[in-house]
Amino acid sequence: MRILESAPQRYDLGIRLLSFGRVGIMYDAVASAAVGDETNPRILELGCGTGNLTACLLTRGATVIAIDQDPEMLAVAREKLGTEPRLTLQEVAAVEVADRFPAGSFDAVAGTLVLSEMSEDEQAYVLEAARRILRPGGRLVVADEIPPEGLWGRLAYAATRWPAAALTYLVTQTSTRAVRDLAGRVRTAGFTVREQRRLGSMGPGLVVAERPVQGGAV
Repeated sequence: MRILESAPQRYDLGIRLLSFGRVGIMYDAVASAAVGDETNPRILELGCGTGNLTACLLTRGATVIAIDQDPEMLAVAREKLGTEPRLTLQEVAAVEVADRFPAGSFDAVAGTLVLSEMSEDEQAYVLEAARRILRPGGRLVVADEIPPEGLWGRLAYAATRWPAAALTYLVTQTSTRAVRDLAGRVRTAGFTVREQRRLGSMGPGLVVAERPVQGGAV
């Protein structure tokens, strides 16, 4: 999805293609799980793009620090979201969050279709950094491309995914790769997984996890 960062005007279309049309459901599910039943939780959004998930988080009453590594994407998000005292937009890459934010400083960390942009080593690093900057008991909520289980599921996914990937490439000149064992990667980073499900038969996978209370800040 890196080309989307160099073409903000095509970002929303690319996201719709990559999520198999489940983009609205994806944003709603991630925002709802990230805010939970808290009043004005402090949330870090990874890879905010043009601010679609950001808007959902703000609507639910969160205070949001939304980061992206591309200033053009942030400019679009700033124009879309306007002046909002509960929002801070920052030009920061996801791999920099451990150096930019204090340990235990967020109630939740959320992201959509951001891990699939990264190598496996980068995914591991970002997930561990997210655990560090969350308060004990804080939530990690991520939605991303995941491959289905089972032979027939994989065949159906391949038959559906490749045309979508080809169209996405025509629009954005790049592609992403599905995150294998998303929930397992989250567990390996030290989280307790509370929920995992697919948003539609071919849609992205959602993982809701919690930083264990025991151990405090790391």
